[in-house]
Amino acid sequence: MSATKTREPAAVRRESWGSLRKLPSGRWQARYPAPDGEMHTARTEDDKPLTFLTKTDARAWLAGVHTTIARQQWEPPSVIAARRRATAEAEKARSIGFSEYAERWVAFIRAEPNRSGRKRAIATVRSYKSKVDGYLIPEFEDTPIRQIDEARIRQMTDRLDAIPSPLNPRSKFNGITRPVLIVLMMILRQAAREGVIPAAPNISIPKQEPVRHDADHDEDEDVASPEQVEALYEATPGHWAIMVLFAAWCQLRRGECLGLQRRDIEWHDDGTATLHVRRQLNANTGDYSERLKSDAGRRTLSIPKLMIDRLKDHLRDNVAAEAKAPLIPTNIRGSVPLSNTRWGYVWADARDGVADLRPRFRFHDLRHTGLTIFAQEGATLAELMRRGGHADIRVVLRYQHATMARDRELADRMSDRVQERINAARTA
Repeated sequence: MSATKTREPAAVRRESWGSLRKLPSGRWQARYPAPDGEMHTARTEDDKPLTFLTKTDARAWLAGVHTTIARQQWEPPSVIAARRRATAEAEKARSIGFSEYAERWVAFIRAEPNRSGRKRAIATVRSYKSKVDGYLIPEFEDTPIRQIDEARIRQMTDRLDAIPSPLNPRSKFNGITRPVLIVLMMILRQAAREGVIPAAPNISIPKQEPVRHDADHDEDEDVASPEQVEALYEATPGHWAIMVLFAAWCQLRRGECLGLQRRDIEWHDDGTATLHVRRQLNANTGDYSERLKSDAGRRTLSIPKLMIDRLKDHLRDNVAAEAKAPLIPTNIRGSVPLSNTRWGYVWADARDGVADLRPRFRFHDLRHTGLTIFAQEGATLAELMRRGGHADIRVVLRYQHATMARDRELADRMSDRVQERINAARTA
């Protein structure tokens, strides 16, 4: 008996390599054995089904694939399509406008942790976004991010430098250029890491400079009277008012005030108290940091008697019982410290509510006020350095003028007393 042969459908045509099939539509489909051991149907470079108008076209395509396989250049259509998509996406990314990318960057830093693994504080993200929305997007708009080079950045820098300081229009520095350039640098470095641009252009970041003081600035303007300090205390919301006293009478920096916890107050049997300065609240991250401005920043201070009763009331009414509870909480008896940003708004409202206080009086000036009065009471330079947590004696020398002012006052009083005695003797 002869073997029975299985006949293929008439629409399928075996080739010397691969096969062709006529579809009901009248078009032709090609199939071929690939190096991966599978039979593949003809597909486009976008990995979509591919058919041909004529048998000749299908056969020619099949022959081309055979040649590609013979040269060991064949790749699965899905791989080719993925590479094309990646290339297209990369090209799209390289042509992305600054505005779109900057907004994407803000969303990224809001969601992703920083290099220490911690989520960025809301205040930090808000600060970055204010620079993006207020200065960078208006400057670059939809300019492709890869077109932002050093020359373009210098143009922006010149325009930023020309903006008058909101604190002191006469100041050489406006306090705007540096933080805006820092945010721009962060955006461009992230773009480089993502491959959007080959490398981040160099950005010249200016040094931190004071924006409020001029050569003719009178440091006496930075000193409030005790009555004004008291008025500031009264003008500040109750559960945050102690901030004013810590700054003025314990001479603490803002971050040091916000970093205080219940355990930092040490009470003594005689009713006095000692303050241990051990940490600060980082303005950028919103987290506690034991890295103070200098090694001298870690210090122990006597709390003035005029604060004791108010501090006791504050601890009782506003601070949670836990040892690590913040002394300046966001909410009464809360576990989250007040943010630098929120305090800025609180301080501005309190300052504006005090009569005869100059408009540009800073919260930091309360610290200057306290150290000035401390100097007037006869504190030595070493004592001033320790009280203020200063590491550089040159910084403390500014308080010598306070001592000299006191010296002049005493000299004038002595002069008046002596002159009275002389005049009395002459008339006797």
